[in-house]
Amino acid sequence: RVGLALAAAAALALALAAWRRRRPPVREVLFFPSRPSCTEALLAEAAGLGTTARPCPCPLPQGDSSLSRLLRHLLSARRSLEICLFAFSSPQLGRAVQLLHRRGVRVRVVTDAQYMGLPGSQIGLLRQAGIQVRHDQESGYMHHKFAVVDRRMLITGSLNWTTQAIQNNRENVLVVEDAEYVKPFLDEFERIWEEYNPIKYRFF
Repeated sequence: RVGLALAAAAALALALAAWRRRRPPVREVLFFPSRPSCTEALLAEAAGLGTTARPCPCPLPQGDSSLSRLLRHLLSARRSLEICLFAFSSPQLGRAVQLLHRRGVRVRVVTDAQYMGLPGSQIGLLRQAGIQVRHDQESGYMHHKFAVVDRRMLITGSLNWTTQAIQNNRENVLVVEDAEYVKPFLDEFERIWEEYNPIKYRFF
């Protein structure tokens, strides 16, 4: 039985890899503010690993929105998620990141020291969940706003992951699967990740 299970898992992984090779690469631009919509069903479905979630009884529309599309791109992660954000207070995006962590996705977060402790910040909750977080110790802001999904999909733009930005601000997000653009962002993330290693922190 163990052998059959391993063979089935291997076959599924090969099929998924073949499907990803066949489908066209993601190229999408999202604009904010995002119209109000309910994301509970999307998050519940992700938490249930694909099981159909019950409709949410809240009065918000159930249709597609820029926020729901951003969530779907994030929740497509299967192996890794690198996040580099100035401000992170959106509870929906925070729940998505925690779901990925519980699913076994390797999640790493880089953020700005001055903004991570503000009321509503998700950073403390991510740390409590066991997610690795590093921050700057400089006078300037860590002002990047990007994420890399499975080392193949880049999510970047003007959007801070905050409720204010999502619901009220004129913002843009580019989502693209293109190694030519993904690699420089991965290189930048790794450079900052090492620079912000806690063993290098200076406490006064």
